[in-house]
Amino acid sequence: MTDPTLFWTAALAAAFFVGGSKGGLPVIALLSVPTMSLVMSPMQGAALLLPVYLVSDVFGIWIYRHSFSRRNLVILIPAAATGVFAGWLLAGDTDENVVRVIIGCVGLTFLAMRQRSRMIGKRNPQPADVPRGLIWGSVSGFTSFVSHAGGPAFQLYVLPQQLPKLMFAGTSTILFAIINVMKVPPYLALGLIEWGDLRTVAILSPMAIFGAWVGYRLTRLIPQRTFFIVVEIALFLISVNLIRVGLSS
Repeated sequence: MTDPTLFWTAALAAAFFVGGSKGGLPVIALLSVPTMSLVMSPMQGAALLLPVYLVSDVFGIWIYRHSFSRRNLVILIPAAATGVFAGWLLAGDTDENVVRVIIGCVGLTFLAMRQRSRMIGKRNPQPADVPRGLIWGSVSGFTSFVSHAGGPAFQLYVLPQQLPKLMFAGTSTILFAIINVMKVPPYLALGLIEWGDLRTVAILSPMAIFGAWVGYRLTRLIPQRTFFIVVEIALFLISVNLIRVGLSS
């Protein structure tokens, strides 16, 4: 049985990461499930954290209710729903480690292309086009369902658009709030959510809300150029870690 001190330390840290992502730092959400994996299986950790995501989503939506890209959401939400549905259908046949490796490789490829573009010269922002949005939105929904790792696919689609930082953060927060709601029926159907965990969720939720507030304050304070440099560095570290975990498991 897991030591209670270790469990609550990991759980509170994971809840803070969840909240921070809702406050405008989407990449740190990918630290939540690995942190919980220190004290329980990854799927158990993901299921336990889903209600915490839902609670912090309410706060995140309120924060960014005026800062988001409507066009991106119109494109990405239906695509993400397709990805979540595919994840549900393939839940018994999907190798999470293969998904992690693919996401990591795509993330590194994207960053290499971004660096090449900088060396060649400044590129104009890309539009929020439907074909790319449908592809990456579906991937984001699927990987979010499998391992709460939808962030890299979202960034691959949205970063080239060079949105203002608050619009980028708000679009991410609202999109993944909707994806998390979509995940509830499949998670219940698969028996991943247990009502006995709600007491734990009630304890973790205030930490998630505090994390959302901290994330929002940091997002407002960080200069836009620095913000996106941090996002790209985090995407690099996360991509490398996803490959490492996928290959070593």
